[in-house]
Amino acid sequence: MTDEPAGSDRPGVDSGPADGPGTGPGPRWGLADAAVGYVVGFFVSALAASAWTLGSGSDRVGLAATSAGLVGLWVGLGGAPLFATLTKGARSLRRDFGLQVRVWDAPVGVAIGLGSQLALVPLLYLPFRLVNPNLDRQLGQPARHLTALARGPGVAVLAVLVVVGAPLVEEVFFRGLLLRSLGRRFGQAWAVVGSAVLFGLAHYEPLQLLALVAFGVVLGVLAVRTGRLGPGIFAHAAFNAVTVAVLVASR
Repeated sequence: MTDEPAGSDRPGVDSGPADGPGTGPGPRWGLADAAVGYVVGFFVSALAASAWTLGSGSDRVGLAATSAGLVGLWVGLGGAPLFATLTKGARSLRRDFGLQVRVWDAPVGVAIGLGSQLALVPLLYLPFRLVNPNLDRQLGQPARHLTALARGPGVAVLAVLVVVGAPLVEEVFFRGLLLRSLGRRFGQAWAVVGSAVLFGLAHYEPLQLLALVAFGVVLGVLAVRTGRLGPGIFAHAAFNAVTVAVLVASR
């Protein structure tokens, strides 16, 4: 993608209309668009997963039902930024939300993602491990449940969903639409913290909340400092890839 002056991509700074940054009023999208997108995604996810399960005639929630639910969630999380930019912004995900990738984003992002997964998260949970020897098993239970659903070609489907799809959609929503909406109203520092907390809560995993919020802060700082989502997308992908690789290899 082509470069653009950094100021027009900074979170919390209004982008101009499609004919150029700063040439007119800022975008009209905001927190309401993010809220509607999340609610829509939540209900579509539940409906898609339920419909697939009922259609299969099985009470067991398998990889197909889980995948349907995840894609349903992306309808809202991915659809909200797209709708916002087309109807209320610059008609560009790059200019409104920083969806831009540069060459160095991959190595930097991967290094940050691996460091967060292999160093930051273990450090955060070190005090809790001293009082709960079973903490590691409890923390990994949701991911083990997900990987247990995958067999044969299902492993590739799981990898695409978790390592490719989730980082892209979630970064555009949480560090694009949500963070920038919060930044315009409350400032960048509160936007980073707020988007990180909401990112963690959206996963509905109480034990993993601390790690998810901390990683959300890392991703938010990346988005603010670079003005782009590229580094965060690669960091998010690497973070998720470690979990999938370890759990698949240990089955």
